[in-house]
Amino acid sequence: MTLVDFSSDVFIVAFLLYCLSFSFYGVAILGKRFRKTDPEVHVAKWGKIAFITSTIGLLCHLIYFFTRWAGSGHVPVSNMYEFMTFLSMAIMIAFLVLFILYKKSMLGLFALPLAIIIMAYAAVFPQEVQPLIPSLKSYWLGIHVTLAALGDAFFAVGFIAGLMHLLRTVNFNNKDKSARREQRWLELCMFAIVVLIGFIVSVYSFRAAGYHAEFNQTNVDPKTEISKIVKVEYDMPPIVAPYNSEVNEMQSFLGMKSPLFNAPSWMHGANAGRKLNTVIWSILSGLIIYGIIRLILRRPLAKVIQPALNKLDPDDLDEISYRAIAIGFPVFTLGGLIFAMIWAQIAWGRFWGWDPKEVWALITWLFYSVYLHLRLSKGWQGKKSSWLTVIGFIVVMFTLVGVNLIIAGLHSYAGTE
Repeated sequence: MTLVDFSSDVFIVAFLLYCLSFSFYGVAILGKRFRKTDPEVHVAKWGKIAFITSTIGLLCHLIYFFTRWAGSGHVPVSNMYEFMTFLSMAIMIAFLVLFILYKKSMLGLFALPLAIIIMAYAAVFPQEVQPLIPSLKSYWLGIHVTLAALGDAFFAVGFIAGLMHLLRTVNFNNKDKSARREQRWLELCMFAIVVLIGFIVSVYSFRAAGYHAEFNQTNVDPKTEISKIVKVEYDMPPIVAPYNSEVNEMQSFLGMKSPLFNAPSWMHGANAGRKLNTVIWSILSGLIIYGIIRLILRRPLAKVIQPALNKLDPDDLDEISYRAIAIGFPVFTLGGLIFAMIWAQIAWGRFWGWDPKEVWALITWLFYSVYLHLRLSKGWQGKKSSWLTVIGFIVVMFTLVGVNLIIAGLHSYAGTE
């Protein structure tokens, strides 16, 4: 067994321990109402068990990271699989730091699922160790990516605490116009999380079923006007086919024997149609899962979750959210901007090039700069601050995932599916 194989096995162990820890946090928080003993004693006991389990899981995650590093010969953050596995590990580090500071077991009930979902998302991408392209052969890459991801991880925990604050404080009994608007936006946040789960479920389901489709796409070089045939493979039923392509091979799915439509002309890249198809399937799967949950619960998800948070102090959640972002901001500034520009100078001979990833990293930094300014100078606390953490995390996720799925650029090597 190679070190890389061993690291993959340890990664699975870490994933299972996180799932187990999440269940323990669930017992700590949700099970207290069924206990005859002191609820605080029950939470403390199971919260401690959950914390120990998640810490062991993080140790396994760290072993995965360093053994893969030793086996591959480079810091394992060079492709989408490696980056997402590191991001999930960074989220666990950020969560445990804030848990030690604030001792809020409820935080684990939200942080663990986020780490688990990101780990599952990482497994969608190719897991083989890939040779580094020349621009990645620099120790500045490891410094830039690891610090940027750690900053993003603290932003993620800030988002978790902010979302918990909103779930705790939004009044579902209030029927006036502003309150109903707030309720709808909060439920939309819950739906977005379900869509991400739907993406993972749909990808794994079709892969388990062995689905395969193949297209021959004709690409024309605008400069030379020379045509080139590119083979594009799908592992999900093609609702949308690549632009200017013909079906080479396609399995039937629910009677669908051909794509419903082609990608628009502006999505002419070899992988653009497949990425659009993935987004469509994610939304459809999310809608189905969300619809099933709503049929079972017969209430908005946010309203179902709220009673579990009733005994939490909203001010504590607001403080945790702010502290997480206050820690993450300087870390992200170093990794996402300063060290990123140093690496760009070494790799491409310029500090800044308006690449989409660079632009969105700057947008992320500017957004959290505004957040801290409003928080410290204008006294934005409570719901206003929490909504900003939600918006900020949407910006973070688009920078990390959306840019790779939608926009091509120098960082697109990390977005291979």
